[in-house]
Amino acid sequence: MIAKKKPMIKETKPQTVGTKTELPHAPKGMRDLWANNYFAYQGFTERAAEIALYYGFTPIETPILEFEDLFLSAVGEATDIVQKEIYTLKTKGGDRLALRPEGTASVMRAYFENGFSAEPQPVMLYYHGPFFRHDNPQKGRYRQFYQFGLEIIGTNKSIAEATVIKMFSLMAAEVGLTSLVVKINSLGDKECRQIYRRELINYYKKHLKEVCEDCRERFKTNPLRLLDCKDPKCAPIKTAAPQAVSYLCPACKSHFKEVLEYLEALGITYELDNTLVRGLDYYSRTVFELATTDEAGAEVIIGGGGRYDYLAKAIGSRREVPAAGGALGLDRLLALPQIEKLNPRIVKKPKVFFIQLSFEAKLKSLAVIEILRKAKIPLAQSLPKDSLGAQLAIAEKMQVPYAIILGQKEAIEESVIVRNMLTRSQDTVKINKLGEYLKNLK
Repeated sequence: MIAKKKPMIKETKPQTVGTKTELPHAPKGMRDLWANNYFAYQGFTERAAEIALYYGFTPIETPILEFEDLFLSAVGEATDIVQKEIYTLKTKGGDRLALRPEGTASVMRAYFENGFSAEPQPVMLYYHGPFFRHDNPQKGRYRQFYQFGLEIIGTNKSIAEATVIKMFSLMAAEVGLTSLVVKINSLGDKECRQIYRRELINYYKKHLKEVCEDCRERFKTNPLRLLDCKDPKCAPIKTAAPQAVSYLCPACKSHFKEVLEYLEALGITYELDNTLVRGLDYYSRTVFELATTDEAGAEVIIGGGGRYDYLAKAIGSRREVPAAGGALGLDRLLALPQIEKLNPRIVKKPKVFFIQLSFEAKLKSLAVIEILRKAKIPLAQSLPKDSLGAQLAIAEKMQVPYAIILGQKEAIEESVIVRNMLTRSQDTVKINKLGEYLKNLK
């Protein structure tokens, strides 16, 4: 008889860098979220979603992957996002896809694809989740980042921008951020913007030798982005540049004036910023950013948005659909030292530590846990530990107020011992009465 050869199993080798062996790690600019960090994000999005629902918004979740053309058309091929930052891939079927770098274009695509245009207008939507840009990682900025977005589609009224800004202010206030300033500008409509663009080009023609290399490139491809330059040597030129508000038509002036009046009526602090254009081509009329300061007094932009009346046509619609929206950057917001971390409502600090001391006890443990779940009593446990002392030490370290002890004797008698970790007093309680007993404990 010939013995059968055992199949060879290939072992996964650790990553190697040169001659050094390293454990696998997350790609640059991406990281894991777990425990308290995860709960901070979850807690905020729960609270923000609640505010959105009370204001009449409904949730939407769009795919993380979209066709690349959607963002080329919407965001603009001459933007930094498309030229430098977008993650793209080609499927085996030949489709060109992209990891979503922002949320607005996807929501507008969904508006048409799902027949939202037939619903009563405006359609008000909120969303949250991860987005992706091949950006330069730094404090509060990652290549996989998280946003909470709001979109109001189907109205040209100035109250749309005011509503979005007001809600973002409320969401920031929920985590204790009160020092929020709205930086705001108006780019005008198509006609106003075209006139302004021409004046800006004429102005920068005289200064091309003085500006940075990026600005010289932007001059050729996307002149409005000249105002977004952060190079110090370009600052004096940018400050003296023509201002978009000076070229607004009467209708655009009136619209912008109304937005500011809303902010004043709502008690929202704002600053006019003539250099604010945002980095996406689809904006028209109102653009805004939400600014605060970190522990060092440096400015931090935690969100932004504006009006985008021409986005619908840019992605293929036969008609224009006026809209406004924006997004909060959760990574930057939650990294601020002055904010309060919100616990998710679904997660509570453990009330009991469940100690299981024998195999017989572990056999009954899941039934006990289900009783606690139905009674809405959160617990902690240490499955591999068999020592009573070791498990009590863990309970003390976690500052859990009560311990439930289930040993062999208790398992046979269908009971548990409930110990007060502070007073060391304890009671024996039947398992079927455990939920009711624990509910009555403070």
